[in-house]
Amino acid sequence: MKSLILACCLFVAGLAHAAGIDPALAQQVDAFVDGWHDDAAHARMRYFDKMAPDGVYIGTDRTELWQRDAFREWGRKYFEGKQAAWVFHPTRRNVYATADGSMIWFDELLDTENMGHCMASGVIRRTPAGFEIVHYQLSLAVPNEAAKKVIEVVKAAESK
Repeated sequence: MKSLILACCLFVAGLAHAAGIDPALAQQVDAFVDGWHDDAAHARMRYFDKMAPDGVYIGTDRTELWQRDAFREWGRKYFEGKQAAWVFHPTRRNVYATADGSMIWFDELLDTENMGHCMASGVIRRTPAGFEIVHYQLSLAVPNEAAKKVIEVVKAAESK
């Protein structure tokens, strides 16, 4: 029981520290994630290199769960020889970090060209070589009032 209480206290303390992230680190993270989105917007294959070798990308379709290298192979058709792959414009981002800044997580609201408003969250690892995305999950931002209609459309699409 004491271990559980200690673990909870440490977790809460970590969150409290995360809320007070160093502004310089937050700016570096913003620049890194903005650059990552810009690489996709301009179909630069280095987009995939900003993900950790063990990185995971979860897209909006329930079949879209990739390790980095599989994601690169799947995405190649959207990048090679193209002017743009997908375009995400962040409108808000919250950045959090561990006390030593080695692990960073964020959430963001996005305006996208093909999917409208989206939400995403990610985890970044800070290494001696720089930042790398360990986990990213993209989801459609569906207003609660529209959820039933969206569910009907999804069920119809899945039944085909």
